[in-house]
Amino acid sequence: MTRKPLPELPVSAVLPALSEALGQGNSAVLVAPPGAGKTTLVPLALLDAPWLGTGKIILLEPRRLAARGAARRMAELLGEEPGETVGYAMRMENRTSARTKILVVTEGVLSRMILDDPELPGVSAVFFDEFHERSLDGDFGLALALDVQGALRPELRLLVMSATLDGGRVSRLLSGAPVIESEGRAFPVDIRYDERPAGIAIEDAMAKAIRTALADESGSVLAFLPGQREIERTAERLQGRVSAATDIVPLYGMLDNKAQDAAIKPAPSGRRKVVLATSIAETSITIDGVRVVIDSGLSRLPRYEPASGLTRLETVRVSKASADQRAGRAGRTQPGVAIRLWRAEQTAALPAFTPPEILEADLSGLMLDCAAFGVFDPVS
Repeated sequence: MTRKPLPELPVSAVLPALSEALGQGNSAVLVAPPGAGKTTLVPLALLDAPWLGTGKIILLEPRRLAARGAARRMAELLGEEPGETVGYAMRMENRTSARTKILVVTEGVLSRMILDDPELPGVSAVFFDEFHERSLDGDFGLALALDVQGALRPELRLLVMSATLDGGRVSRLLSGAPVIESEGRAFPVDIRYDERPAGIAIEDAMAKAIRTALADESGSVLAFLPGQREIERTAERLQGRVSAATDIVPLYGMLDNKAQDAAIKPAPSGRRKVVLATSIAETSITIDGVRVVIDSGLSRLPRYEPASGLTRLETVRVSKASADQRAGRAGRTQPGVAIRLWRAEQTAALPAFTPPEILEADLSGLMLDCAAFGVFDPVS
């Protein structure tokens, strides 16, 4: 079947090397900056790989929004609708068919697939996207996939991808798999700093920065805030204080799918959009028309407290990796600007990566899943 040619993006330069690595071995690591095109181009470029055979590629995304967005973008590049060559599956939502060769799933779906049938029939490859996020489901999914590859399916291809990843450490985990690095991003991003004064609420500082960006820059704005409460308060501070041709749109995990999908659609002709988002918009999605990213430098992470048996949300400084991911949202479709609401010198003090969820989460569910897989002592 003749397919439409794929667009030329920075990751295109390393696709031959990646294809060769997966042709000669069963694992690889791909490190490519935000906007390089790895999420959408890599699975499509490997559709005709001889090792794929009649099987499919499973692409793991950390969030439902990213999974739907990646599937739609790949289907669009093929001139199709989701559910044909490219489909997606997640809890309570499934768009696949007998033709599906690339299946985009959220991380928990892979674990369920392996627990249901460890041989993963009909699957030739599993790609882990944005692995730097180190979610509990992502780590568990990779552990299960490595076990399947080592014991049952040595021909199963595993690819770990990220923009901000220590490729050498992951390579060692994959028995010395080759690390392929893609240089450059689609468009340059000018990073600026605008420190939030002491005593000023994050909502006030963000609203001011957004109004300034709308006045000084063209295009739409993506603003990162730690949670729903801060998003709602920032929206209140912007009401009536921006142009009538500017739409203020929230984007967070508790919104329904329709509202989330509407938030990432480009603004109508003649209008601008301000998307107030949590870290849900940090990876693997492109909001056409966004030229400016404003980063509060804060995120909200779950923390399990063994003494109480409860998980609480804690507001923390973002990691360098997260800050880079957020800035990269501005250079997806055109040259962009990233404004960080802290001093440039403070960037050096940020942690390199967000702590893996396994170090902070309630592990009771993980232990039950391990037992279902036949592992009763994870330490062994």
